[in-house]
Amino acid sequence: MRIALFEPEIAGNVGAVMRLAACMGADVDLIEPMGFEWDDRRVRRTAMDYIDHVAVTRHCDFAAFKETIGAGRLVLFTTKSSESAYAFEFAPGDILLFGKESAGVPLAVADSCDARVRLPMRPQVRSMNLATSAALALGEALRQTGGLPG
Repeated sequence: MRIALFEPEIAGNVGAVMRLAACMGADVDLIEPMGFEWDDRRVRRTAMDYIDHVAVTRHCDFAAFKETIGAGRLVLFTTKSSESAYAFEFAPGDILLFGKESAGVPLAVADSCDARVRLPMRPQVRSMNLATSAALALGEALRQTGGLPG
């Protein structure tokens, strides 16, 4: 299972996703450009020593990332979907894609995905934090596929 972040803007979110992935046994794909310098100390501070326990691949753009997908399904998490992530059937090779914090993904990226799902939330709010969304999504995907660690 992989988590892909499309043009992430906040170093702390990337660090938190890296720590999550290290704990759960997932790989992380970072699709550039990012809204911060990669050597930003905030990433390391958030990921802490977990950074050494996660495979992170940086891609220069979405096209370069797409070349690495292989047979895996690209599952976009978006507030613009009507299908709940809890009703969706995940597969072990799925790649969970999350858009940039301020704008999600462009329509062309969304259209290239195999599925679009949303995390249910109250209608009074706009969206969840990126790292929180990734944690809920990865937990459900791993639960469904029998991939939860230990």
